[in-house]
Amino acid sequence: MLYFLIVVAVLLLAYAAVLVSFVRRGRKIPPQAYLVLALLNGLILAAVLAWAVAR
Repeated sequence: MLYFLIVVAVLLLAYAAVLVSFVRRGRKIPPQAYLVLALLNGLILAAVLAWAVAR
């Protein structure tokens, strides 16, 4: 479970870096990007809660 959390956290950081590069170039962030960001955050939250309950 810990490895899963690490992988999802790295994916979230990489995705955030892509969004920051969009903003620095002066481009607008697409609306779907917010949905993907919320999905990754929800996945991390669900995994942390499941890990805490399992302990």
